[in-house]
Amino acid sequence: MLTTIAAAQLPIVFLLLAAGTVAKIGTVTREVEPGMLSRLGPAVLVPERWRAPAMLGCALGELFLASGLLLTGHPFFRWGTAGFFAISTYVLWELRRRRPDAGCGCFGEVSAVPVGRRSLGRTMVLTAMAVGLVWTPAIPGWESMAGLTWTHVPSALAGLLLLAALSPEIEETIARLRYRAPCEQRRLDPATALGRLRSSTAWRSHAGLLSSKDPVDSWRELCWRFFVYPGTSHAGAPVDVVFAVYLSGRHPAVRVAMVGSDGQPVQTESLPESLPISAGR
Repeated sequence: MLTTIAAAQLPIVFLLLAAGTVAKIGTVTREVEPGMLSRLGPAVLVPERWRAPAMLGCALGELFLASGLLLTGHPFFRWGTAGFFAISTYVLWELRRRRPDAGCGCFGEVSAVPVGRRSLGRTMVLTAMAVGLVWTPAIPGWESMAGLTWTHVPSALAGLLLLAALSPEIEETIARLRYRAPCEQRRLDPATALGRLRSSTAWRSHAGLLSSKDPVDSWRELCWRFFVYPGTSHAGAPVDVVFAVYLSGRHPAVRVAMVGSDGQPVQTESLPESLPISAGR
């Protein structure tokens, strides 16, 4: 039974690797807007001149693993795929901690939504799928896929539905098709972003620190809308509480930071994911 479930995931893992390869290469070669790579995936963690090579290197690695899975049954490619997704999980976790405004870049520029639990959950699921492939018969992937029967369909569909639920890129793609413009160019009423902010966990956890419920400043940068409120820190010092609302997706990311009178972020233990922003605007 477990072998049947694992074997049904091979086409899914192969297709995800192939799609990631094509999307990353397309993003690097087209780069539809300047500076896009500075907001995508692990490329943001390296110097600017290495960002395009880093994304291309990742794409070539995925192509190598996908080709190995398809053409051979060697355990190296199966363990290598599991290792690739495991490392990707760690990298996305680190990216979320260090650059909460950056997208994962998993599928190129369409993966510009800030890394969240769904993206992390997807790489974890793919890691588990890849580990499961280790225990399937050591035959070339194309032979394995050709030998799939109707008994494998429920497992394959379940895997696809789970990955679809964990993929914010689907919502972003639908939004782009609907609006025919990238998130950065779409018009969005500030009142809508304000409504999203006030329904968020970040707002509820910081509302008690605000001196006023009305923002003293607001502006937009690309796909983020910023709101500044007067408030006090946990230590009682006057601060500006700055909220950043992502303008795309059904459940948009909301980040928060507290900025002191000197324009420097106020570091607190209660804000591990705060976005360091200057309120001097």
